[in-house]
Amino acid sequence: MLDFDKQYIPLDNWINDFIDWLVAGYRWFFQGIKWPVEFTLTGIEHGLVAIHPLIVIAFFTLVAWRLSGVKLSIFTLVTLVFIGLLGLWQATMITLAMVLCAVVFCTVVGIPLGILAGRSNRFDSALRPVLDAMQTTPAFVYLVPIVMLFSIGNVAGVLATIVFALPPIIRLTSLGIRQVHPELVEAALAFGATNWQVLRKVQIPLALPTIMAGLNQTIMMALSMVVIAALIGAGGLGAPVIRGLNSLDIGLATIGGLSIVLVAIVLDRITQSLGKTKQNN
Repeated sequence: MLDFDKQYIPLDNWINDFIDWLVAGYRWFFQGIKWPVEFTLTGIEHGLVAIHPLIVIAFFTLVAWRLSGVKLSIFTLVTLVFIGLLGLWQATMITLAMVLCAVVFCTVVGIPLGILAGRSNRFDSALRPVLDAMQTTPAFVYLVPIVMLFSIGNVAGVLATIVFALPPIIRLTSLGIRQVHPELVEAALAFGATNWQVLRKVQIPLALPTIMAGLNQTIMMALSMVVIAALIGAGGLGAPVIRGLNSLDIGLATIGGLSIVLVAIVLDRITQSLGKTKQNN
């Protein structure tokens, strides 16, 4: 008779052995994955930190004004000045660099995969369970293999963020491609367009609002990983939240969390406005 208080399948030991085997034999491969992320993150972070805060504030305020209008530009201006007055400007720039870096790689990987999934039922069926697993796995679970394979720090935090934030842009890109009316594709093919021309001039332009919605969701999920990534040594706005939690300093944790919320609102409104602008064009 089975006794479920005993462990009959040592799956945890098998996984540990597998990770040890990967680390011992294929560290060069994981360092190769880490290098472009580290290079991109370092460039963005150094650029944002080096630029005078007033220039950064003016840039984001101008972008908000051009995309959405006066209300969002005023909100962006007040938000960034408020964060600066809280003494969290450098932490905010580090967080913004991590989010931008993660979104760049999510876009580069996610949109092509989404296009393939949207045009191939077989590829979509193979990819769907992987995306389901990525979205349902608790965020904390990502941290252990990431630390084992890539050490700790900002780069490891970005890699965990990429894995966590990748599914929405793949799913919504695939959905956007599939929502393009088949008669439009058939008409383009009937006029002699190649598959590449159909994709570039018909499917992608019509799917762009849905793709932009996927980009928006990816940005929001990337920001939600900021605090969790701080647990493995990533800096930014997650660090004061973790310090406040460890020392029961509710004030420190609150200003860190509030800054994350304000940055999320600004980025959300800007990307939503960008999607509407693309749709109108």
